[in-house]
Amino acid sequence: MILTCDNGGMTERKPIEYWLSDMDGVLVHEGSPVPGAAEFVERLSAAGTPFLVLTNNSIYTRRDLSARLAALGLRVPAESIWTSALATARFLADQRPQGTAYVIGEAGLTTALHEAEFVLTDIDPDYVVLGETRTYSFSQITRAIRLIDGGARFVATNPDPVGPSPEGSLPACGAVAAMITRATGVAPYFVGKPNPLMMRTALNVLGAHSESTAMVGDRMDTDIVAGVEAGLETILVLTGVTRAEEVERFPYRPSRVVPSIADLTDLAGLAGG
Repeated sequence: MILTCDNGGMTERKPIEYWLSDMDGVLVHEGSPVPGAAEFVERLSAAGTPFLVLTNNSIYTRRDLSARLAALGLRVPAESIWTSALATARFLADQRPQGTAYVIGEAGLTTALHEAEFVLTDIDPDYVVLGETRTYSFSQITRAIRLIDGGARFVATNPDPVGPSPEGSLPACGAVAAMITRATGVAPYFVGKPNPLMMRTALNVLGAHSESTAMVGDRMDTDIVAGVEAGLETILVLTGVTRAEEVERFPYRPSRVVPSIADLTDLAGLAGG
């Protein structure tokens, strides 16, 4: 079942030639693959349709994520994954080529910045860059605060305040960023969703046009709003955060609402959407 939202007389969109898909809540949920997700990815691959899997998670490199998805039966090549760490590195490389940064984060973020020819240092850096990590260090946070007080610019990979774990919610990048902001009075620039910059960098990687690209997500307040602001067709699946009855509470609407990614498999197999 696919529910198409009334677009209020907006211009009819072009056929879908490129796909962007969120990862958590769309392809995987609580450590397990969403039923139909493997078939959706396989259909895209078989049709030769360009696609990217997006995630705000900056902990892992895309090779790491590809291996983790493969263990769940989802064959997603590393080059078909786009993370907030990669988007952050591309943004910073555009802003200040071969700049310097003090980084709080793990391999996904540090690797991306190294590949963008940034130097990682705690000596008078151009930026303090905050990402996700399994263990936030008080000494690292203190160092970040002092560097920002000294003039370093503050950038963070994503605004998510909490993240999932087997034991329950844990503080994530947005929560730690709020603490640093409280201490310094300096708010970070968040690169990941819902910033449409995340979508635009993904479009550049694909060589895609917004008019012929669809974004599939499970959250109205990140995936869908970012897709709307980037000019994409937006498809909300109901296997994650946002429930069907919540859609009408938002001032923006997805192009379509479907129960799960499985309901898009036939559409993914069509040439040109």
